[in-house]
Amino acid sequence: MKQAYCSTLPFWHKLSENAQDRFCANLKPQKYHRGERINGGISCKGVIFIVSGCLRVYMLSESGRDITLFRLYQGDVCMLSASCVLPQITFDVFVDAEEDCDCYVIPGAVFAEIADRDMNLKMFAYETALTRFSEVMWVVQQIHFMKVDRRLAVFLWDEMMRTGNELIPLTQEQIAKYMSSAREVVSRMLKYFASEKIVKIFRKGVMVIDKKRLKELALAE
Repeated sequence: MKQAYCSTLPFWHKLSENAQDRFCANLKPQKYHRGERINGGISCKGVIFIVSGCLRVYMLSESGRDITLFRLYQGDVCMLSASCVLPQITFDVFVDAEEDCDCYVIPGAVFAEIADRDMNLKMFAYETALTRFSEVMWVVQQIHFMKVDRRLAVFLWDEMMRTGNELIPLTQEQIAKYMSSAREVVSRMLKYFASEKIVKIFRKGVMVIDKKRLKELALAE
């Protein structure tokens, strides 16, 4: 089963046979439970390959407020949990399991050793990290330059596109956490969206009922 999973990785067939053998031999299955802290601060937990579930990657301010950087789902790879692979990572990054997760993990030191000998794996690591840092910059842009109504519209639209469902099964507290905003602010804005017939609010979720209007808000300058 592990060998079959390895063969699905995007860089797999570019690796040398020796690199493939060492990589697969050190890749271990790992289960994480909802709410479990996987990585905290600057550490080298290892490179995590998500088979199912959802991981949240975030930072903590000195006051204890957390800022969601991005979430990872099936098929994604968490590189920021392996600071020894990317020595340029010099800031504290936290990773929590948002759902029960099935993953594969390879120790950071082993991944780094293989990557040092095989440029294809090193390129994969840096391309993955670059993609995530682009997402981080998008988060920074939203927090500092977007009004709350547009940020909420962007979030709801992205969730709807990701799941293919108008029903977004997230509580207001979860939405606020993922948006790095205050629950009271999100609650007030959702009530406004509801009054404008853009969404319906349920106890444990939000239903988008006017996709055209929501998209207009998300794309507004």
